[in-house]
Amino acid sequence: MKTISKILATAAATALITWGGLSGAMAEPKKDFKVAWSIYVGWMPWGYAKDHGIVQKWADKYGIKIEVTQFNDYVESMNQYTAGAFDAVTLTNMDGLSIPAAGGVDTTAVIVGDFSNGNDAIILKGKDKLEDIKGQNVNLVEFSVSHYLLARGLESIGSSERDVKVVNTSDADMVAAYKTADVTAVVTWNPLVASILEDPTAKSVFDSSKIPGEIMDLMVANSDVLKDNPDFGKALVGIWYDTMTVMTADSAEGKAAREEMGKASGTDLKGFEAQMAATKLFDKPADAVAFTASPDLPKTMNLVRNFLFEKGLLGSGAPSADVIGIEMPDGSVLGDKGNIKFRFTNTFMDAAEKGTL
Repeated sequence: MKTISKILATAAATALITWGGLSGAMAEPKKDFKVAWSIYVGWMPWGYAKDHGIVQKWADKYGIKIEVTQFNDYVESMNQYTAGAFDAVTLTNMDGLSIPAAGGVDTTAVIVGDFSNGNDAIILKGKDKLEDIKGQNVNLVEFSVSHYLLARGLESIGSSERDVKVVNTSDADMVAAYKTADVTAVVTWNPLVASILEDPTAKSVFDSSKIPGEIMDLMVANSDVLKDNPDFGKALVGIWYDTMTVMTADSAEGKAAREEMGKASGTDLKGFEAQMAATKLFDKPADAVAFTASPDLPKTMNLVRNFLFEKGLLGSGAPSADVIGIEMPDGSVLGDKGNIKFRFTNTFMDAAEKGTL
């Protein structure tokens, strides 16, 4: 399996070829847009919206075309976006900073859809305290949000990565790896967490509910494309909240939607609803706007950028975590104001809240 560091290098190189010196030329009004998404509880609405005419409805409203493509490989979807093949993609806040932004692609979070509130977990075999992880090999996808969760968990007990040994393991192999005798600690995400916890030896000792708001699931778009095509951003937000209305409804239609999304993600209605319960889903635009405008967001992104810097994921030779500017909805900037490559905006979500889409 490729590690995120290798992926970053590939994506950055591709981005430099594709975007270097051309961002102004690429930014122009257009009618056709491409959106990439991958399997995760917080992103399943995009597949449902495509299949049920919600994407078509909002594209038609603005006289544009939106092609929504599912990727089975999350990392590949980000690579393709970074290379310029897609205008928007679903990703986490950490990956948005480490891959497209670090690869030179100015990227804007159009929708803050949710944050993990238990979907990511540290699991030990036959032990029930996080302190028991010391001295163990820990299997996880290196440099992913799992790696970040481990770092935050260790920090919570006054420990650090020096006290464990990280073993890079593909998410596709994680459940099988746990079943082997020599694997005693894993960090992963749902639905893998749920599968592993079916084993009576497995104990969740730290999860993302302990660091609320830090692992965010976003829909981001190329900032230049968005600037010249604001209707694209409006359509994305319209699609999202229309689908949220169906997905969260306490009705036969809502249940059917959740069941369909669950099946599409490899589980059933019960399993999907359990994952939803471990997710703080922003199904109302007002909640997403309030979260994004909170003073907690800069604090979270500061933690994330420092983690990435320590792992060498903010670009080759980056002198500090300040190398990439991160703009907040109020215009304040973390890092280099002359090199803003990652942005949070409330513009489109606020329009949804005010009914002005």
